[in-house]
Amino acid sequence: MALTTRQRRPLPSDPPPSSPIYTKYDKPSRRLGDGGREEEKSLGWFVPVFALGMLRYMSATTNIIHDCDEVFNYWEPLHYLLYKSGFQTWEYSSEFALRSYLYILFHELVGRPASWLFAEDKVRVFYAVRLFLGLLSVTTDAVLVVALSRKYGRRLASYTLAMLCLTSGCFFASTSFLPSSFSMYAISLASGFFLLEKYAMAVAVSAAGVILGWPFSILAFLPVVFYSLARRFKQAFLAGAATSVTLLALSVFVDYQYYRRWTSSVLNLVVYNVVGGGESHLYGIEGPLYYLRNAFNNFNFGFVLALLFVGILPIARKKYAPGLVVVVSPVYIWLLFMSMQPHKEERFLYPIYPLICVAASAVIESFPDIFRDKYDPNANFVMVTTAKVLRPFVLGLILCASHSRTFSLVNGYAAPIEVYKILQHHDDAGPGSVVCVGSEWHRYPSSFFIPNYVGEVRWLDDGFRGLLPLPFNSTLGGTSAAPSYFNNENKASDQQFVILPLPAGLIEIYTALCLCILHPLFLFFCEVTKLTFYIAAPGC
Repeated sequence: MALTTRQRRPLPSDPPPSSPIYTKYDKPSRRLGDGGREEEKSLGWFVPVFALGMLRYMSATTNIIHDCDEVFNYWEPLHYLLYKSGFQTWEYSSEFALRSYLYILFHELVGRPASWLFAEDKVRVFYAVRLFLGLLSVTTDAVLVVALSRKYGRRLASYTLAMLCLTSGCFFASTSFLPSSFSMYAISLASGFFLLEKYAMAVAVSAAGVILGWPFSILAFLPVVFYSLARRFKQAFLAGAATSVTLLALSVFVDYQYYRRWTSSVLNLVVYNVVGGGESHLYGIEGPLYYLRNAFNNFNFGFVLALLFVGILPIARKKYAPGLVVVVSPVYIWLLFMSMQPHKEERFLYPIYPLICVAASAVIESFPDIFRDKYDPNANFVMVTTAKVLRPFVLGLILCASHSRTFSLVNGYAAPIEVYKILQHHDDAGPGSVVCVGSEWHRYPSSFFIPNYVGEVRWLDDGFRGLLPLPFNSTLGGTSAAPSYFNNENKASDQQFVILPLPAGLIEIYTALCLCILHPLFLFFCEVTKLTFYIAAPGC
C-alpha cells in the first residue's frame, strides 16, 4: 500500500511562517509526462492589445454621449479651438477659469490634423478624437493585464481582460471625453507599473492623472503612490515631483494663453469645490446608495464580487498581499469618499472602473481556495473541482448581463446622435440657418454634428430656469472673455434663449427604439422618443 505524507498542524509554540510577496512562480508547477516541470507562461501583449483594440474600436464608433457635461465642457471648447465656434459654459469664463485648457489642448493634437484631413466633415473629426481615446484605453489597460499576468498568472489576467473588454462601465467610460476617464487611464497604467515594480513610473503617471486629468482623483492614487514611495523613495519622489512641477507650470502657461490672465485652473477647481465651498448641490443631489446602485448597473454581480475582495483575504493573503491589495484598495476608499458627497454623477466613479474588474476577477479566481484544505491538498476534492468549474460560468454570466446592457443602451439611446447627423442632408435650408433646440438641449451631441450651412444653434425657452451654455463671444475676447451673463449660481440669463417668430420649417422626428434589456430584471420593452428641431431660414 502506498504511503502518504500528511503535514503536521502547527503548534502554538511554533514560530510564525515567513510570508514573502507572492508571485505566479509560487504556484505549483505542472508536471510533464517525462517527469520534468513546466513553467506557466505569462500572457503576452498580442491578445490583450487585440481584444481591447476590437472592443475599444466598437466603443469609439457606437458609444452614446452619457453626460451633457462631456459635450459642453469638453467637446464644445475643442470645437471652438478647431473651428472658432461652439458653446461656452460659465466654468470657462475667465472670471472663474475652472477648466484646464491643457486637457483640451492634449486632444487638439489629434483633432487639429483630423480637421485638416477631413476638411468640412466634422463628424469624422469627432470620431477621430474618440478613436484616440480608445487607443489610450487600449494601451493603459494592456499594461495592467500584462502586469497581472506576470505577477499572478494567466488566469487572473484573462479574467480581468474579459471584464475590461465587455463590462458596460469600461465599454462606455473608455471613450468618453472626460477628465475622469483620463484619470481612469492613469489608474490602469500606474497600477500596471506598480505591479511590474516600476515605482518611479507609477508615481509619475499618478501625478499626470491628477494634474492633467481630474484633481480629485488623487485619493484613488494614494495607495499606489505611498507604497511606491516606501519601496523606492528617492526615485519615486523625484519622478513624481518633476512630473507635477512640469505639468503644473505647463498648465498655468496654457491657461494664461487662453484666459489671458495668470491663473491655475487646477487650483481654482480645488478651491471652488473644497476651500470655497462650491455650490455643486445646485446641480442635483443623490442619496448615499447612489454609487452602489450605479456600479451594480455597470458591472452587475461583478461589482458585488469586487466588494467581497476583502472577504477572501484571510484565505488568499499570501497570493494577493500586499501587491494586489494596494492596487484594489482605491475601490473602497473612492466609494466611501464619493458616497459622502451630496452631488453625485456616474462619471465620478470612472477612475476605479478597471480596479473593480481586477477585484472581481481575483475573487472569481480564488473560488477553489475557499474549499481547499491547506494541510491536506486531497481533501474536499469534489467541492474544489466544482468551484473550478463554477469560475467560467460566473464570469460568463457577468459578461452576458453586461453585454446585454451595453447593447440596450447603444441601440436604444443613440437617437440624438443619429438625428443630428440627418441635418447634413438638409442643406437646402440655405447658409446662415438657425437650429433652435427646446427641452432636448441636454441631448445636444456637440457642434461637431452641426453642418457648416447652419449659422448658429440657439435654445428655445421651455421653462428651464438654470444657466445654459452660450456661444463663445469672439468680440469679447473668445476664450479670454468674462461675459456678464455668466454666474456660478446656476441662475438663468435673459440672453440664453432666442425669441423667434413661427419658424419656416418644423421637423419632428419620431424614432422607434426597441430596447432588449437583459439586466437587471431580464425584461423586453419598446419606447418611442420624440426629438423636435426648429430650423429657421435667415430673415424669418
